[in-house]
Amino acid sequence: MGCDLRVNLGKIKLDNPVIPASGTFGFGYEFADFYDLDILGSIAIKGTTLNARFGNPTPRIAECDRGMINAVGLQNPGVEKVLEEELPKLKQVFHKPIIANIAGSSFADYIACAVAFDKAEMVGILEINISCPNVSKGGLSFGSDPQTVKELTQKIKQAVKKPVFMKLSPNVTDIVAIAKACEEGGADGISLINTLLGARFDLRTGKPIVHNIMGGFSGPAIKPVALRMVYQVYEAVSLPIIGIGGISEAEDVIEMMYAGASAVEIGAANCTDPFACKKILDDLPELCRRLGIGSLKSIIGKAHQ
Repeated sequence: MGCDLRVNLGKIKLDNPVIPASGTFGFGYEFADFYDLDILGSIAIKGTTLNARFGNPTPRIAECDRGMINAVGLQNPGVEKVLEEELPKLKQVFHKPIIANIAGSSFADYIACAVAFDKAEMVGILEINISCPNVSKGGLSFGSDPQTVKELTQKIKQAVKKPVFMKLSPNVTDIVAIAKACEEGGADGISLINTLLGARFDLRTGKPIVHNIMGGFSGPAIKPVALRMVYQVYEAVSLPIIGIGGISEAEDVIEMMYAGASAVEIGAANCTDPFACKKILDDLPELCRRLGIGSLKSIIGKAHQ
């Protein structure tokens, strides 16, 4: 008898826990030439802002040992065009609820973007990226202050009907305090972690490789940090968790679920192998058989038992 791969994210039911992460899978339909996207649990589409963004100056990418640094800067066409042009293309090749990743530089931006996506039929979850700079507080990340996180969560929840998952930055002193603030604000779930901050420098010139000097560090090297934070947050709150960070093979999915994740997002692996998510899904049933796992739901938080 095979393993039951089905999982739940609150009231949202997924056929399996494998979700391409926002920013690494475009708007999804770009990957339809590689494999049938309907094998995926869901898709987290490219981070979207209220208005179009060109993104940061180039170069935006730096390779690292066991990872990469990106400073793309949330390049996207704005929520209106995403709803009118990108989602209809995705709907032709993917027939399950998606995750809309939302970013902003003010409370008003976040709320307006969330309200727009809330009306989209194919959006199942609103994933709020709170690693963005808060212009009203001198550029500090929204996700670095528990009170700001709680207020933003509350205001978005008051404005929408769909489930709200807050995507947390690891670049904070106390991830548990931020997670608790999300729960107190009424969040339906938590996604973590977003990228760590990193930098690289050219040995010939001594100059930063990325134009912005720093960027988001992701890839297999950050997995232990992600596992630690997912474990801590699972202990502290009673919300479903989407685990993110360094997942590139089926074994990583199991380990992340042991830590407390109900589902996972695969990010940097998609940038090096467009078949990464498919390979993970192909390998999961056999890995479950070897480990004696009959249902993935049964292993969520196993490390805490």
